[in-house]
Amino acid sequence: MVNEPARLPAPRGTVIISSVASDAHTWNLVLLQLLLEEMGYHVINLGPCVPDALLVEECVLRRPTMVVISSINGHGYADGLRLAPRLRARPELAATPIVIGGKLGVVEDAVERDRQSAALLEAGFDAVFADAHATDLCRYLRSGDPAGQPAGQPVGPSVEPSAGPAVRRTVAGAPGRP
Repeated sequence: MVNEPARLPAPRGTVIISSVASDAHTWNLVLLQLLLEEMGYHVINLGPCVPDALLVEECVLRRPTMVVISSINGHGYADGLRLAPRLRARPELAATPIVIGGKLGVVEDAVERDRQSAALLEAGFDAVFADAHATDLCRYLRSGDPAGQPAGQPVGPSVEPSAGPAVRRTVAGAPGRP
């Protein structure tokens, strides 16, 4: 009997994960990497404190299926407003789903958090997970699997009310996308 190596399923795509430029935390990125790998994705973890220009460069070079930005220092909102338009400005990334999550701000007011989530969506993110857990990202991927669909396929309503931790809209390039 010949021992053959176990055949692993083909990856579902490549996901780049990173924090925003001001966030030095790493455990959140490691957790996300492990969860996404368990779901069958190939993950490129750029690590913490990644400058915007480097993140854009890596995304253009590697052409990921999806980009996941995580922040827990409370500056994800401000940094995300700057980062999303830079990613979206590149034609190569126009249809790439880009999500952000974690502790994105320091406001306690739910109405203000909803306003900030809406501003991040308007800036170019496809989903915002304010004060959410990594498992919410997994649920999001399973619910519509935006990283497994061609650009232009909706993964949810245009914007959901804050019934849960995620605020979603359609995949980049879908009708209604600026």
